[in-house]
Amino acid sequence: MGKRVLCTSCINYRLVYKLDKDMEILLIVAGFFKGMSFPLASIAVYSSVTFGVFSNTKRFISQQRYGDSNHAPAFSDLLAASMVAGVVSVGIGSPVDLIKIRLQMQTQTFAKANINLKHRVIGFPAYRGPIHCVSSILRQEGLAGMYRGAGAMLLRDVPGYCLYFIPYAFLCEWITPEGAISPTPSSVWMAGGIAGAISWGTATPMDVVKSRLQADGVYLNKYKGVIDCISQSYHSEGLKVFVRGITVNAVRGFPMSAAMFLGYELSRKALRGEQAATNP
Repeated sequence: MGKRVLCTSCINYRLVYKLDKDMEILLIVAGFFKGMSFPLASIAVYSSVTFGVFSNTKRFISQQRYGDSNHAPAFSDLLAASMVAGVVSVGIGSPVDLIKIRLQMQTQTFAKANINLKHRVIGFPAYRGPIHCVSSILRQEGLAGMYRGAGAMLLRDVPGYCLYFIPYAFLCEWITPEGAISPTPSSVWMAGGIAGAISWGTATPMDVVKSRLQADGVYLNKYKGVIDCISQSYHSEGLKVFVRGITVNAVRGFPMSAAMFLGYELSRKALRGEQAATNP
């Protein structure tokens, strides 16, 4: 009987240990997706508005300059449309990024932060979810708090979208076979992916600054602004801090942008087909 009890205890211990390890692995995996519910819910609106602003601005410029909204845009036209899209994207994207980063920052406990906790409780996260995060920021920092880091995001997105839409337009034209009426899906996919890798790779330095400014405020206010954040980051970690994550950004930018541009072009073709069918 004694041996039997001992074996049962060992089996139970192993089962409990295995369950604990499995739960630990699940928590680690779930940590990679922390704060993603709000961006996933808003990414469709964000992308639609950004691509729509770029397309409509480009058409408007062509109409004003050439008298034809479908006229092939010049480099300056693409530049202007990209800059407008970048400015508009900040208005929508800044609060989304802020909430995502605030929720992701809760992987660090208050005890480890080693700061004045004020009214927060040790061992509990600052925010219970996206809605609570928004209400807490509005209550504590006002509407301006929702746009913390918007200046850095503006410096990231305006040149970032110029290096997004312009390379795409030229690469798509270059890859598309001669005589083709419109770019093929493979041309769109390749051009969009390369443009995304270029854009996200070059945007990394300001993305680092933007992320630090938006994370600032979960526990304490460390930075006074964009210049102060750049200065403190440089003095404490050197120039290498501004290229931290550049490989991940570039690799991530390829498939994400390839899919977005492909969806954009296919949607345009579908809408044109419907318009042609209803207005012969």
